[in-house]
Amino acid sequence: MDNKKLRNLPSVNDILDSINAIQYNLPYRLILKTIRKSISEFRNEIMNGNDLTVTDLIPKIKNELEKLNSSSLQTVINGTGIILHTGLGRAPISEEILNNSFDKLSGYINIELDLNNGNRGERANHVNFLLDGLTGSKESIVVNNNASAVLLALNTFGEKKEVIVSRGEQVEIGGSFRIPDVIKKAGCHLVEVGTTNRTHLKDYQNAITKQTGLLLVAHTSNYIVKGFTKSVEIEELVLLAKKRKIPLIIDLGSGALADLQKLELPFEPVVQFYIKAGVDAVTFSGDKLLGGPQCGIICGKQGVIKKIRNNALYRALRCDKIIYTILEETLRTYYNSTIIKPQNLTWTLFQRKMIELEEIGNFIISNLSSKILKNSGLKLINSKVEAGSGSLPTQNIESRALSFKSKLLKPKQLHRKFLSQKPAILGYIHNNQFNIDLKAILKNQQDHLLKSILEIFS
Repeated sequence: MDNKKLRNLPSVNDILDSINAIQYNLPYRLILKTIRKSISEFRNEIMNGNDLTVTDLIPKIKNELEKLNSSSLQTVINGTGIILHTGLGRAPISEEILNNSFDKLSGYINIELDLNNGNRGERANHVNFLLDGLTGSKESIVVNNNASAVLLALNTFGEKKEVIVSRGEQVEIGGSFRIPDVIKKAGCHLVEVGTTNRTHLKDYQNAITKQTGLLLVAHTSNYIVKGFTKSVEIEELVLLAKKRKIPLIIDLGSGALADLQKLELPFEPVVQFYIKAGVDAVTFSGDKLLGGPQCGIICGKQGVIKKIRNNALYRALRCDKIIYTILEETLRTYYNSTIIKPQNLTWTLFQRKMIELEEIGNFIISNLSSKILKNSGLKLINSKVEAGSGSLPTQNIESRALSFKSKLLKPKQLHRKFLSQKPAILGYIHNNQFNIDLKAILKNQQDHLLKSILEIFS
């Protein structure tokens, strides 16, 4: 053990002075902790006989601080083809929407101020008129996600009461969100009716008692039951709920405002259908098929939404100025159920033509040497992708992908190498080949993709 080296170790204050600690965007206490930990590790290495000098310590500390100084949130190029990728933040937001939003958000914003009279306003008013124009709803509120929307609606009308749900609609989605569990957490008692595959109107009629708080219909957005099935038409449930004076609430999950079939995509029920049918409230996500930020939206009848807004839980679950601003910009991209402006990046990606994907793929391949093409085993192939986040689960969407069958690098090695790029490129392994699907690759990202391929295989 070299006692002289140990005695020469600098103090924490000496190191703070030498590294100009304030340059790092880190809390002072975290910097201190990092320095002390590095000194301790350095001391142990010297005591174990490693040939280190004091000059090795400062670079070690700076390296650790640089790692902490870099945000763990990074831009990722989505080569999975899944447009609504939960791990990548679901709906992508365009630069134009973000720029328009953050121009308003710098400084202060009238999130709860009525500029007409200077009085306190309601934050939902900033989007209520847009949702009314798109869905026909009389009122709406926004909370932090659709799970919150369902919880809030259930608690408002069903606390200490019974909630009637068909057995075939007791869904579970990602993150262990289960309808029965949410009903319990909302303080309600679950009453199951029908069977997994068949539920009749009489099942609901026979289940209604004085303790019934509401009827809940949960759209099975992430699975489908086929074969010998039966479900009750919404119009029938509306009449039943109205006759028995019980709220009927629909959880739509993904919540499409667009007519997907007319946009050449698999069918998904639209919010406006249920509003027109006369349901009391509809809950749906803002960050799935709508194409906006993470939030949950409740649209419905004025009196119903007013009761939900007066629930004390609403204050705990409501959204902030950032979400409202981006949501407003997103809603403004909708003209009607079939015309969506290109600023809505989610729908721009959904509606991409195969020729555009082929152009990106051919651009990449045409700019690679024959040697790299041979080493990478790269080919442009037909592929099928999912919408993601439980949306449109029963059918895949046609796409194109760059497929690597390299003799030099295994698929897992390629996966790691592309992830290590700046920005990272996320692909997937299928049939022992590494693929980068082009469905969600933006046009301005093709140069970086090409550069990365050149770097990996050169």
